[in-house]
Amino acid sequence: MPRADSGFSVLSDDFAADPYQYFAGLRERAPVHYEPAIDSYFLSRYQDVKRVLTDHQEFSTETLQVRAEPVMRGPVLAQMTGAEHTAKRKIVVRGFTGQALQDQIRAVHANAAELIAPFLPRGRLDLVNDFGKPLAVYVTLDVLGLDKKDWQQVAAWHSGVAEFITSMVLTPERRRHCLDCAEQLEAYLVPLIEQRRRHPGEDLISKLCTAEFDGIAMSNRDVTALIINVLAAATEPADKTLALLIKHLIDNPEQMAQVRQDPTLLPAAIAETLRYTPPVQLIPRQSEKDAVFAGTTVPAGATVFCMIGAANRDPDAFTAADTFDIHRPDLGTARSFTAAAQHLAFGTGLHQCVGAAFARAEIETVAAMLIPLLDQVRYSPGFRYRETGLYTRGPASLSLDFTPVHEGVPGHD
Repeated sequence: MPRADSGFSVLSDDFAADPYQYFAGLRERAPVHYEPAIDSYFLSRYQDVKRVLTDHQEFSTETLQVRAEPVMRGPVLAQMTGAEHTAKRKIVVRGFTGQALQDQIRAVHANAAELIAPFLPRGRLDLVNDFGKPLAVYVTLDVLGLDKKDWQQVAAWHSGVAEFITSMVLTPERRRHCLDCAEQLEAYLVPLIEQRRRHPGEDLISKLCTAEFDGIAMSNRDVTALIINVLAAATEPADKTLALLIKHLIDNPEQMAQVRQDPTLLPAAIAETLRYTPPVQLIPRQSEKDAVFAGTTVPAGATVFCMIGAANRDPDAFTAADTFDIHRPDLGTARSFTAAAQHLAFGTGLHQCVGAAFARAEIETVAAMLIPLLDQVRYSPGFRYRETGLYTRGPASLSLDFTPVHEGVPGHD
């Protein structure tokens, strides 16, 4: 088996503390890095990653059967192919586009206004823990039509599900805990699904319950898996992207000033955030037959991890790739939330993230509301920035000081 610098491991604490400092070395010296402890290959070059994510014949989502299905309580969208994938994906996408999206964006604005209000007179907030995390869960519960009073309980179960999917190595105790979370979440959802079957509303659960695929309604298990799929997909990246966006703008004051002056630059700032620090760092696939990358053969049946963070910083794909630049000509902002995106933050191709358009609208809505309110925003004295996560990655916290606001939130009734 090929070895990178023999001492180096993607599973090490040093790598977890700051993967970005290792990406160039991996791309140059070990573009196909093997991790014996988990018998998996890690690809870091843009072209290689793009090839794996777009070639569904050679690289399947079979790994998700082990990585996701036990906690999703059933098959997820990314595992499906053919007619089933097309039909079920359409049903979910319908819940995130058109009129449904307009209604959700109003709900996003209302939720964000309600959450931010108590912090405005204080002039200090932790953008991750006081705002981003609860907001992401609130918004997702709204989309699903679930009661917000349950948000902390749902968030706790969801974090167990997310831990299961995104952990490289789980102890038996943690594995049991994660599966317990998934079982409790399923037990909470099933009576709600039954109720929506009898009395459907406008929410996504109702749409999933009443939708038919090949003339057959989806089973409770199908609906549960898709709900947990949406819960994981809608909450994980959104809160991280928002915090990372604000952090990069604080670190680049001239770009912050430009975005404040011209809010039409916001989509470019979000797209560049997704390229520069993608919240989803690893996307797993399984090689269906032997595949050669950079002269190294990855055997059939192997797990291949696409390193999105490394691919998005590949100088062969982006000029000055380690620089945050909202004006970069090679970003293709208009395409940044579609399968044709230059950056790979949402994956690409067939299993391109279904919630990408929603994520974009959510982050844009919230950022457009926040940035004018957080006047003279800066890190709180003594704050030390730290990111966590190997699979999904974002700030552990983001403590900010800003000029207190006493008039309340514009547009908040």
